[in-house]
Amino acid sequence: MDAAYLPPDKSQSQNGDVEMTDVKPKNEQIVLDQLEYEPSGCLETSLARVGSSTEVFLKRNGPSIKIISLFVLNGLVIGFFFGCLYYHLYHNNQPLMLCEGFGSLIALLSIVYFFVIYYLVVKRYFGDWFEANVWNKAERVALKLWEYALFRWSFCLLVLGGILVFLVLDATDTPERLISLLGLFLLMGLGFIFSSHPGRVKWRTVLSGLLLQFVFGLIFIRWDHGRIALHCISDKVATFLLYGQEGAAFAFGNLLVREEGVFAFSSLPVIFFFSMLVEILFFWGALQAFCLTLGRVLRAATSTTVVESVIAIGNVFLGMTESVLLVKPYLALLTPSEMHVVMASGFATVSGTILATYINFGAKATHLVTASVMSAPAAVCYAKLLMPETKRSLTTVDNIQPVVSEDQSVLSAATRGATNGIALILNIIANIVAFVAFVAFINGVFGYCGGLLGFPELNLEWIMGKVFIPLCYVMGVPWEECELVGSLIGLKTIVNEFVAYQRMGEMLKDGLLSPRAELIATYALCGFTNPGSAGIMIGAIAAMAPNQRETLSSIALRAFFAGCGICFMTACIAALLMPDGAFI
Repeated sequence: MDAAYLPPDKSQSQNGDVEMTDVKPKNEQIVLDQLEYEPSGCLETSLARVGSSTEVFLKRNGPSIKIISLFVLNGLVIGFFFGCLYYHLYHNNQPLMLCEGFGSLIALLSIVYFFVIYYLVVKRYFGDWFEANVWNKAERVALKLWEYALFRWSFCLLVLGGILVFLVLDATDTPERLISLLGLFLLMGLGFIFSSHPGRVKWRTVLSGLLLQFVFGLIFIRWDHGRIALHCISDKVATFLLYGQEGAAFAFGNLLVREEGVFAFSSLPVIFFFSMLVEILFFWGALQAFCLTLGRVLRAATSTTVVESVIAIGNVFLGMTESVLLVKPYLALLTPSEMHVVMASGFATVSGTILATYINFGAKATHLVTASVMSAPAAVCYAKLLMPETKRSLTTVDNIQPVVSEDQSVLSAATRGATNGIALILNIIANIVAFVAFVAFINGVFGYCGGLLGFPELNLEWIMGKVFIPLCYVMGVPWEECELVGSLIGLKTIVNEFVAYQRMGEMLKDGLLSPRAELIATYALCGFTNPGSAGIMIGAIAAMAPNQRETLSSIALRAFFAGCGICFMTACIAALLMPDGAFI
């Protein structure tokens, strides 16, 4: 019998049964040993030994090498900083500005080293002590006090009374500004009336979100330095995301990407770039740490979950699809109420990458950015009012499960992140085409019916413009301009905000809008509440979490109206806080 086919050895077990034991034949072992490659020659043997010894050395001295690398990297950074300082002092005649040049380097390094020192020193050596003796105790005391109805109502009335006194004193010379307060109360009342579960509304989340929106309005509307800082951060984020257009221009050409600005070739390819970065951060664990830290901070103020907190902050500067990518690993776990917050927040804000387009139409850059910041806490407030939580969340700080990346290397994570964008973009394009075509069909039907009555201009935009006249008045728009602003809101709701801002720019050139009407229109239009954006949102989330399709279809319309209400709330607060003649 051939040696390669020798039967396996038989041995007897303790109970007398015969067991089959795999024994590798001797001849087969010799053949396998001969198949293994062995270096031959002096040079090849020496290189093999060097490579083996280097690998062993790196494994044994990994921590020391890591520390040395950090010291070398810090030395290079510090050397570069002092080189830039020398150049700025002796060769650069430009003044120091924190948003440009050497000033931006100072700001960036300050932020980086703050977090490095915090995570490597403060949190590592003092984090447990601080959390046990300060943070947890303060949180328990606050929750204990909040349980008492007397303290809860006294605190709320004190805050509400202070805000009302401030607004009345601030609007002494221009009392018509207080009309916007009526609009704010009306929107909150409608949110409660049409709430899916009015008895389950968590008023702490609603009122704290509204309070944060008011505080952000004070900081970024009434305080010049806050407005400048916000505008600087927005510009940097937009510049960062626009690097995605470099790859798009290489693939599709400058004509489609930069000159013509075709949406599918200029804006959507940014998703490939951002998706790749998100997967890399997720592989390193940085994204998980960011989500948990942010969730812990905002939970104390608004009692929101981790995903709701991250989405609220991410939508300040990112678009709908980019911000959703931040919480992609947790989308499949979200409750309908949490998904409602995700969608409403996306509808109520705009992306930093397209602000330049609105500015070219005549909108004020500072107020566009401020609108996105103010709408972030308002999104949590109004979304939780319209659709309160009725289920147990799986993404709170206390019970969120750690999600580990399946990738084995950074390159693998980057590749998977980029390719995942293919299905995402295809879903977005398909939904955009379907939703926009459907609106065009409805307008065609209205135009046909209007033509039979001698009014061929009849369409959804005209109807919505008339419907929004009362709302524009309670938001603070002068009565004689309510129809104009209402038509802009109708355009934004039925078509998109691009067309609405373009039409607003034409009105401004013709002198049809006063500064106050322009202010309210700028804030009311600053959001992705239109059918095309609804298609983008549904397509993006459905591609990343197919199990949520039924939930998306059931809450999409409610989230759309929530996004509209959030934008109108922001416009009301901006009209309350901005004195006449101060619109810049």
